[in-house]
Amino acid sequence: MNIAPETAAGVRRSAFSILAAALGFGHPEFAARARRFARRRYANMIALSLSFAAMLFGVFWLLWILWETLAIGFGSLNLALFTENTPPPNDMGGLANAIYGSFLMAALAAFVGAPVGVLSGIYLAEYNPRGWLAVTVRFVNDLLLSAPSIVIGLFVYAVIVIRFRQFSGWAGAAALALIVIPIVIRTTENMLALIPSSLREAAYALGAPKWKVIVKVTLNAARAGVLTGILLAVARISGETAPLLFTALNNQFWKSGLSGPTASLPVTIFQYAMSPYENWQQLAWAGVFLITLAVLGLNILARLISATRNGSSS
Repeated sequence: MNIAPETAAGVRRSAFSILAAALGFGHPEFAARARRFARRRYANMIALSLSFAAMLFGVFWLLWILWETLAIGFGSLNLALFTENTPPPNDMGGLANAIYGSFLMAALAAFVGAPVGVLSGIYLAEYNPRGWLAVTVRFVNDLLLSAPSIVIGLFVYAVIVIRFRQFSGWAGAAALALIVIPIVIRTTENMLALIPSSLREAAYALGAPKWKVIVKVTLNAARAGVLTGILLAVARISGETAPLLFTALNNQFWKSGLSGPTASLPVTIFQYAMSPYENWQQLAWAGVFLITLAVLGLNILARLISATRNGSSS
């Protein structure tokens, strides 16, 4: 049977009208909901646009800083930078003593601060997570995390430098260790808290003592996160300047020990970048490039350790 096109279109419109009425599309509440949905969609678009613009703003300055560091710092690299000491004004030289001093103080700070932080994090997560001592330690740890590094430098200056009447690399390492400890404590506690209790219960059921459960089960399972926290703490202290200004000061000459004023890259960069001498400014940019590479390498290593551990556990 042949149906006229006008009749078929009318039938379709009628069917759509009946369906819309059945679903409530013609109800006033549906129109209000549609308007609210449109407003939410526009608000979402505005929020996404503002967030994307803020991200671009931050990334722009970050890329600009990295470009300037690479362009100027890379051009200042040479063999003398790693073999000669910091020079006097308008003379040739390098940053060998500053690199060595920074490495020595950062290594000593990590050697002292990392075990203290890991053991404290184990106590907070495994032995007494809700006791008064744990609450006090967490409160003090939060204060140390939020305290400016210059405050820690002034504290070590008053406790060590004034008492022994001498700036020293030991005091600088102590200040850096006080920065490492709260970071490692927080990371270790958080990583151990993520370990399921079923793993501990299974080890206890096999008759393992608590110390062995911690060492062989929980700490082993959280090893990647703990190592990541230690590496990030070392990356943090690699560029600290304020604590070393009050503790290690600086030294223009090579010094194998830490018993006196000790050169460091951050302090050398701070002094040379503000000087009017071109050779000092070039060395400052080279030092910035080296610190940037070191921090970038530590962050990449932390990511690789975390990714490797997550891949093996899955």
